[in-house]
Amino acid sequence: MSFEMLYFNDAEKVFTKKKLTKDIQLTMEYIDEMLAGRSYRGELLRQALSDMDWRNGDLSIISGRKYYYKGYKSGVALDGSFNSYEYILTGLFRLQIGFVKGTVDAGILMLPSNRGEKSPLGTTAQIVSTEIKMINKSITVPVAICLFDFGIPIISEENQVEEETIPS
Repeated sequence: MSFEMLYFNDAEKVFTKKKLTKDIQLTMEYIDEMLAGRSYRGELLRQALSDMDWRNGDLSIISGRKYYYKGYKSGVALDGSFNSYEYILTGLFRLQIGFVKGTVDAGILMLPSNRGEKSPLGTTAQIVSTEIKMINKSITVPVAICLFDFGIPIISEENQVEEETIPS
């Protein structure tokens, strides 16, 4: 597995109570398998979440607006971005909105685990723990943060040839 789950605000208890612990683990494994080494992950993520029944029902965060979770099941919302770790604050805020409204009992936030090699702040897991502690009075939603390492995207020979023939 090339992902790591970190739990905050008793998220594990909520997942256990809702009998989603195994489902969440299988979903994260499936996402990891489908997206590893891929460049364009958006459609593959939607497909993986649909396959695991996370895309059924209302995914809206605020009704009447174009803000949506990536997935939702049994009171657990799933959100994230694989482009930038810095999405952590946006994602937590989005999950907190649902928690305050009473539509979300817990959340899962998916983020990339890779960062710059020169970062003096420690591992991504250490940074997550530190940042959650810093904002624990503002963000109270039970949340699991799933850090993925998909590796370097695989470029097919077909795509490589196209890139070489494009004039500069």
